[in-house]
Amino acid sequence: MVDDQSLNDGTLKFLPTNLNRQPVIMGGLTADEMWGTVFLSGAVGLVLGIPVAILSGNWALIIAGALTGGVLGLTVASRILRKMKRNRPDTWFYRQVQLYIAQYAPLWGDSGLITRSGAWTCRRTE
Repeated sequence: MVDDQSLNDGTLKFLPTNLNRQPVIMGGLTADEMWGTVFLSGAVGLVLGIPVAILSGNWALIIAGALTGGVLGLTVASRILRKMKRNRPDTWFYRQVQLYIAQYAPLWGDSGLITRSGAWTCRRTE
């Protein structure tokens, strides 16, 4: 039986585009984006939890601040990143991070991006 998606020899007529794409795990984020968000917002919560723990005298608030920061950061960042990534290619977010590092933090390594700003011309020089 041959359906309209395959040829007589059993091969497919189309090229599946979703095979190499990372799956969306939570809130529109892929696994890499989710873990990066959790660790970054957890670190911010940890740093903010230290003064609260010193002022209250309860050292468990440091860990509670990290956990709360991770949860709140994941909730907020998933909404923001989902809106930013809408109708854009899969690698858009990673290229934006790469461009930011190339422009503002060149000491982190060579990004391989061309960051020239200015007018481009298409004329011959003689």
